[in-house]
Amino acid sequence: MKAKLALLLVLLFVQNILAQDKPAVPYVDRVRLAEAFSIGDTLENRVWKEWNKAPFAVLLVMPDYEFLIRHPKPSPDFTLVGYDRLLKSNVYFRKRTYQPNLMATFPAIKDSIVSTIVIGHAENTAKKTSSPWVVTVLHEHFHQLQNSQPTYFADVDALKLSRGDQTGMWMLNFAFPYSEPKVKQHFTVLSRLLAETLQAPSGSEFQAKLAAYLEARRQFEKILSPEDYRYFSFQVWQEGIARYTEHRVAGLAALKHKPSKEFQALKDYQPFKQVADEIRNNILKELSTLKLEEYQRVAFYPLGAGEGLLLDRTRAQWQNRYFVNKFYVDKYFEAER
Repeated sequence: MKAKLALLLVLLFVQNILAQDKPAVPYVDRVRLAEAFSIGDTLENRVWKEWNKAPFAVLLVMPDYEFLIRHPKPSPDFTLVGYDRLLKSNVYFRKRTYQPNLMATFPAIKDSIVSTIVIGHAENTAKKTSSPWVVTVLHEHFHQLQNSQPTYFADVDALKLSRGDQTGMWMLNFAFPYSEPKVKQHFTVLSRLLAETLQAPSGSEFQAKLAAYLEARRQFEKILSPEDYRYFSFQVWQEGIARYTEHRVAGLAALKHKPSKEFQALKDYQPFKQVADEIRNNILKELSTLKLEEYQRVAFYPLGAGEGLLLDRTRAQWQNRYFVNKFYVDKYFEAER
């Protein structure tokens, strides 16, 4: 009996030592991620239909380690930390392989096609504070919904924009004519008109601004090559509507979500109403001031976000067309035939 007791104590001691050797997700990051998961679990389908069917796997990148959460098939280079009750998931770790300031979504785990959010913690990702960081996680989660559509990758390939690049880097490096004078001039007109239209009161003034904006949109298409226009449209559809989704998520969270006590206790906590207002204000500010040659493809983010907000005012059911008629947000302004 004494021998069995001694053996049990030795085993408990060894397990405790091994547990201490394993890195752990810091408390503040657990609270932030739990808040993002909670908003997603309760509100996501109110923003986009069947959003809950998309994966919500996250690879949290810290200075020394990466932590894999909610992933159905970790690769062998990950070690189990244990089950986290706050995150409602097993947590795995490995030595860091990605940059700690990364914010991206792609199949990041070897031999797995699961779209995974790869993100550094708030302090390393554009110095975000907790509430905006949570909304950014949900921005990336929307990319998981895009990627999980049955024909998404085939439809992207059909745009014929990769020019032989099999890595996907063409999405970032496509040679769009950002610095061409005519393109810059037309984009400036377009973005400023969109800001004015969004701020116009309902009625004849709004209708006049809307008509002017849509005409400027058509003129912008005419000065681009078909390939350049496809790239522009793809970025507006993919990244612009993801930025729009940030605003929708934050606004709905302000109305329908009660943050946890732990999240509200964080020193940098902001109410989600404040975050939603800041996102909208930033969209309008960027549209009114940005220079295409400086922003480059990122200029298409506020433009697409602004178009999403404009569609909310003009085509109430436009989201039903988003995954059916992909990549051309301008088409959603047209009446369905």
